[in-house]
Amino acid sequence: MTRMPELARNLPIPAEEAMMPTRSQILPWRLTHPESRMNAPLLAAITAYIEEQGGGQGLFPTALEGFNIVRSYQSMMPMRNIYRPSLCVVLEGGKELHFGEARLSYGTMECLVVSVGLPATGRIVEASEEKPYVGVMIDFDVATMRSVLEQLDALPAPSEDSGPCAFVAKVDPPLADCILRLVKLLATPKAIPVLAPSIVREICYWLLSGPHGGEICKLALPESNIERVVRAVSVLHTSFAETLRVETLAEIARMSPSSFHQHFKALTSMTPLQFQKQLRLLEARRLMVTEAANVAEAAYKVGYESASQFSREYSRTFGVAPKQDALTQQRLHDRYASRTVRSA
Repeated sequence: MTRMPELARNLPIPAEEAMMPTRSQILPWRLTHPESRMNAPLLAAITAYIEEQGGGQGLFPTALEGFNIVRSYQSMMPMRNIYRPSLCVVLEGGKELHFGEARLSYGTMECLVVSVGLPATGRIVEASEEKPYVGVMIDFDVATMRSVLEQLDALPAPSEDSGPCAFVAKVDPPLADCILRLVKLLATPKAIPVLAPSIVREICYWLLSGPHGGEICKLALPESNIERVVRAVSVLHTSFAETLRVETLAEIARMSPSSFHQHFKALTSMTPLQFQKQLRLLEARRLMVTEAANVAEAAYKVGYESASQFSREYSRTFGVAPKQDALTQQRLHDRYASRTVRSA
């Protein structure tokens, strides 16, 4: 079985205007609202946790698996990664996510919900030394989501179509309170395995019972169109280096090829071939950066028979030749392996 590309953490990444889609390509789920006081205690608790970990900026993993914190004082180079099914909450600042032909933007006390492991590009659009970007990411557990769904008196009404696998919503007080309690729980690691599961279940409840419950429940509903497409997505993640025909993926999803193609494109904003290509190129980048593979080795390992074709497709996707990009990413990798300490 081929190694799956590294899934993205909520790392800060910056703008590149040439990558920006037109206004007509922006998805319509953007929900804006005034900055609320409810983020003050949560932001204070997370800031205190970061300082206890040595301060600075970058990724701050926690003792709670699937719960990570990010702080950044500035924008950085764009990074394309695989975003795992998760809840990404901005406590301060702003961020954007590009996938396929779509773009989603979200800011203070808004959240991004991702329901499928998705090749995407993220970038921070609001961050400064005085007002840094601060965000948290909580991975979804489908089994927990399904368990909560089964206990609801009335199931959320999902829309008829597959819809996109990511959308933006506001963070309401119950959800903010759950995240605050998770952060406070980090101070007592022995309590995490006892108390954290109930808080995570509560998060699932508020998401499923909220205004976007119909979209979120698709992640857990058996035999829904999204669940069927996710089966094929899982095969693409684990077998991306193999030659996979759309007919084979449609059979896995128990759909006709035309229906599968339609629902896959609606869900991911990409065709199955484009999705597989993104997985291959991301894994090739990882091989070159973290395992020192040369261009030809990386191309062969991810399923390309021609190194020149690989280089052309890599350059079109990332805007730079593979070797040059690998050197740049290696510098960034080394830089954030040891967090940048805030200057006095």
